[in-house]
Amino acid sequence: MQENKPITLERDCDAVLIPVGTPINLPEGSVVLITQALGGSYTVNVNGNLARIDAKNADALGFEVEGKIDETIEKEITGDGSVDEDILWDQMRTCYDPEIPINIVELGLIYECNVTPLGADGNQVDIIMTLTAAGCGMGDFLADDVRTKILTVPNVTRVNVDVTFEPPWNQEMMSEAARLETGMY
Repeated sequence: MQENKPITLERDCDAVLIPVGTPINLPEGSVVLITQALGGSYTVNVNGNLARIDAKNADALGFEVEGKIDETIEKEITGDGSVDEDILWDQMRTCYDPEIPINIVELGLIYECNVTPLGADGNQVDIIMTLTAAGCGMGDFLADDVRTKILTVPNVTRVNVDVTFEPPWNQEMMSEAARLETGMY
């Protein structure tokens, strides 16, 4: 896949305007330019506006849709029923801000990640995160991306993601690598 190469949508496609978070429908035949394709979602430029297309709509762009997660299926608890916290952090590293090509962990958007054992019912993961700007309308979409990906981790059966603005995010929260990559040092 080449970014900034015009792509004609193969079918109607749901998307979300960035940064306001307004759901829109892009009609079949619309021409978009992919500006970012990270973590399974796509940021596209359509008529001068940025929009986020979720992985489940990749086929509208002419790409294969990756395995869909069915949250209604009861998960089997494996091994000793514990959760590998490194895998949780790895999953969160696959979530990207739709405007900044850096994952949310390196951006410093994850404030807490806690696992609570639920016995035979698996484990609950509680995540507290923030956004780079309090007025960003993408919070619900980023939180849903985190929730969906954390639910794929073995022995995780429940996930709560809360978005907070206390303390407010600032560039000092970014990893050194992220600050170097963005020139924000």
